[in-house]
Amino acid sequence: MGLTSALQIGRTALTASQAAIQVAGNNIANAATPGYHRQVATIIPVRGSTESENSFFGQGVRLQDINRQIDGSLQSRLRGAISDQQAATLDQSLLSQIESVLGELDTGDLSSQLSSFFNAFSELANNPNATASRSVIVEQGITLAAFTQRMRDSLVSLRDQVDSQLRTNVQGADDLLSRVAQLNEEITVSEAGRATNNSLRDQRDTLIDQLSEMFDISTIEQPNGAIDVLIGSSPVVQGNVSRGLDVKFQSNGATVDAIVEITDKSERINPTTGKIGALLGQRQGTIQQTLNDLDSVASAVIFDVNNIHASGQPATGLTNTVGTLAVPTVDQTLALNDPTNQTLSGLPFAPSNGSFVVVVRDAASGAEQRTTITVDLDGIDATGAPGFANDTSLQDIQTALNGVGNLTASITTAGKLQINASAGFEFHFEDDTSGSLATLGVNTFFEGKDASDIAVRSEIVGDPQLVVAGATAGANDAALKIADLATTPSKLTGGISLTEAWRRTSDRIAVASNGASTRASASGVVRSSLEAQQLAVSGVSVDEESINLITNQRQFQAAAQFISSIDNMTQILLGLL
Repeated sequence: MGLTSALQIGRTALTASQAAIQVAGNNIANAATPGYHRQVATIIPVRGSTESENSFFGQGVRLQDINRQIDGSLQSRLRGAISDQQAATLDQSLLSQIESVLGELDTGDLSSQLSSFFNAFSELANNPNATASRSVIVEQGITLAAFTQRMRDSLVSLRDQVDSQLRTNVQGADDLLSRVAQLNEEITVSEAGRATNNSLRDQRDTLIDQLSEMFDISTIEQPNGAIDVLIGSSPVVQGNVSRGLDVKFQSNGATVDAIVEITDKSERINPTTGKIGALLGQRQGTIQQTLNDLDSVASAVIFDVNNIHASGQPATGLTNTVGTLAVPTVDQTLALNDPTNQTLSGLPFAPSNGSFVVVVRDAASGAEQRTTITVDLDGIDATGAPGFANDTSLQDIQTALNGVGNLTASITTAGKLQINASAGFEFHFEDDTSGSLATLGVNTFFEGKDASDIAVRSEIVGDPQLVVAGATAGANDAALKIADLATTPSKLTGGISLTEAWRRTSDRIAVASNGASTRASASGVVRSSLEAQQLAVSGVSVDEESINLITNQRQFQAAAQFISSIDNMTQILLGLL
């Protein structure tokens, strides 16, 4: 082995130790940098050579590569945990807000409002002629209607808030996808089959970690160093191309659905975890279901109370009344059960085959005339075939009422049924088995169709004496039936009572909220555990790097001393010549 070979060995030692010092310094500099993975310089001996039969000399050392310390399997599990934890936390927050809107742990909840309203009718039943009891009923009705509308408005506002968050998060995710695609291109160009560009890869991993907060993702690394990102089985980043994300809102009957799509082909995706998955799940699950439940209870209150109230006699006899349901001209001649009747088919309740009795009374003599109005809604035409041509329409009811002596019935320009008694006469209704009076809003207590527009009929607000207590003056049967609605099964709430239907809704929210809290806590623990494991693999220990720095510094100094010694030996050799 010659002095020249020895100098080469010293040079390789200087170069390798210098590179190792640089890596240690870079690790120390980035010890607190988010997303940074500790780098390790791999130094290996240069292949030796033989210069005699009995000797094999080393040729020094070289830097093989600089690698990030990363566990791909652990990283994938951590991203899944991040998605789960973000979803559970958001679920907990939204369910807590829904619970706050419902306020079932307070005295000002819907259950209490319903109880107060039905109890007011129970008090009227005890004294059917009491004027004060009727005024209390009207006030309780106004309070119940206003409370229900406010609750619905709050739920709609919460849904609007979720929509806003969806737009923001989808826009943010779309931006992250574009940046990942851009980094894919920069990485493939910079590496080009050579050493890995660790800094760019760290940046890309940080962006993908942020994406995992939005939804459940998976990644596939390509041979050229690019990473494809998938949501479910749908790729959203392929090499240096981002397919883009967008959120749209589409009408679906009476509701509006939120749809997250991949932009380039309008491909719908359904993330289940992460912020976006949780927002979609809560918006179209719990929030919409709670709105539907509230509307269902409100519709049942409106129709069931009105169905009883319409078939009764107010404290002061009716001389005129106007229905609350506005039916456009195009629907006035269509059967009430005809699916093409847009006005009636759009209601959550509907009339059925039956009849009602209209009673016209001579105020002076007390003589009464009773006329039965048939409401044919059997869905069978005159030939016996299925059809609606011979079923009863609003115009048919108006014509039939107009034919009753001392009554005049008409349809107003607003499309509402109006009934007037001749001078000296009054009227009321009995035994409505069809529900048509309640549907049309004739002699009813409430107006509206659900929680969005429930209100006490304006005529009753102006004159509480129009509140019905019984089928005849002084009777209390109607008041008792209305009071019993609190515990009577209703078809509009699936065969359970109004109060039971709402209790089930509030219980469901409470159970879901408790479950979300448990999941948020558990997923937080899992995430923390995985982050600790990742930190053990990829985190920078300043103490460890300081030791590496000292070790490599000593190696550098020793290599320099070695080169100095070889230089002295060379000078001596040259002096001899």
